[in-house]
Amino acid sequence: MSAYALVYYRFKLAVPIFWLIFITLLVPLEVRIFPTYKIVSDLGLTNSYTGLILPLVASATATFFFRQFYRTIPDELLESAKLDGANSWRFFVDFLVPLSRTMIVAMFIFMFVFGYNQYLWPLLVTSSEQYWTVVMGLKMMSGSIVHRFAFVIMSMVPPILIIIILQKHFIKGVFQDK
Repeated sequence: MSAYALVYYRFKLAVPIFWLIFITLLVPLEVRIFPTYKIVSDLGLTNSYTGLILPLVASATATFFFRQFYRTIPDELLESAKLDGANSWRFFVDFLVPLSRTMIVAMFIFMFVFGYNQYLWPLLVTSSEQYWTVVMGLKMMSGSIVHRFAFVIMSMVPPILIIIILQKHFIKGVFQDK
């Protein structure tokens, strides 16, 4: 939605705001971790799945890719939607979201795999074993090397399944007749 606002609401600070968001991609995770933790903590989201997931959803990467995609959509589409009586929200929901399906799938795959492999963020935001991630479980795991290896192989199954299942939708969207 941030990309939608930056592209379709023409306001003076749209470009500087975009560059401010984009520059955050250059800042290492370790530098952003304390402010992110403070926000999650102030919202009372520590030791929750929401606290684990929400910082990944607010992605500068997704804003960048969606902005670039929305800029390729002709202005005539917005004009025709307005002539048909669609407001800004209706245009976003009825036109842009269906057109963005492949981008949504691609960002979901990317963010899922990125979040699934996180160690530092779950370590900071959770103190209850109930919310430990697979990567944290691997670190805390004891036992023989064979058991650890089996756990590593099994932990690779969810990301692989997500990629296999959603790849079909992604490819269908990319190669559909236009």
